[in-house]
Amino acid sequence: MTGIELEARVFFATHLPDALRQALDYAGEDGFVASLPQLLHARVTAPFDNELWDTWFFTANSEESTITTPRGHNVAVVVHGGGIFSSPERFRRLYHADVARTSDDGFTGLFGARIIEREALELLEGTLPDGSEIPVFPFTEFTRGVQDLPRRYAVVMDFELAQASKCGFATYEELKDDPLMIVRAGGVGAAAAYLDIAKEYYATDVMGSWHRFGDVDPLQHQAWIPFVYDCLGGATDKHDLDLSMRTSGTTDIWFTHYRVPRDAGFGLRGDAAMVNTARYVAVAPRDASISVRNLAFTP
Repeated sequence: MTGIELEARVFFATHLPDALRQALDYAGEDGFVASLPQLLHARVTAPFDNELWDTWFFTANSEESTITTPRGHNVAVVVHGGGIFSSPERFRRLYHADVARTSDDGFTGLFGARIIEREALELLEGTLPDGSEIPVFPFTEFTRGVQDLPRRYAVVMDFELAQASKCGFATYEELKDDPLMIVRAGGVGAAAAYLDIAKEYYATDVMGSWHRFGDVDPLQHQAWIPFVYDCLGGATDKHDLDLSMRTSGTTDIWFTHYRVPRDAGFGLRGDAAMVNTARYVAVAPRDASISVRNLAFTP
């Protein structure tokens, strides 16, 4: 048993920065913490009994921000692979900020994360607080397809386009053409591939896709972290409940203001409060020859 292999580990904590720190430590300089497109791609290639399907939720190393450009144009910026909130320290600054509504970098009324103007404008130019430079793609260019996408990049789209994207339940075919879904998944083809396999797994006519662009003030720079969610009771509940219950009913999902059925939390959610639990997936190269993971302990 020799050679370097990529190994993934799941890191859960009730305090989001703690989970992120553990995931970043594991990833190191040569690994990465999985973004939303990477989580969805991994699901496409995984069997349905894999942990990536059969777990309540996963936190994506992605961000969905609302920014006003220097010319006064409102845009939505989706970053994959780590954006402004790519470090536990930035989360702690948010948590320790002044709670007054006049705060520059505290919580919004919906518990999104305010970002200061310098951070917002530098993001539009592809510069992140940690000094990293990332490519920034206009939405129209991104939908045409970008070859060899890096692990870390941003997509800018008109705020009105993001605002008009599906929020709630939509058919899988509708979501294939949905602007935000395309950006979240990493492209037109990636969105179609995930939605086809998700339809097979969930065995429903619709899937959930939630965001905050219909609720927020577009003039307030702010960011939200997206999650991949399954039903509230855990993915295994889907085998025990009437499938019609997945899209009917009026039970609250915690941390959001939406009223959906108890078993209807499946889908992509960019509406969760930035004070939250987290479950990240970190991937890093490991030397299989020095690991106990795959040793034969029985003759």
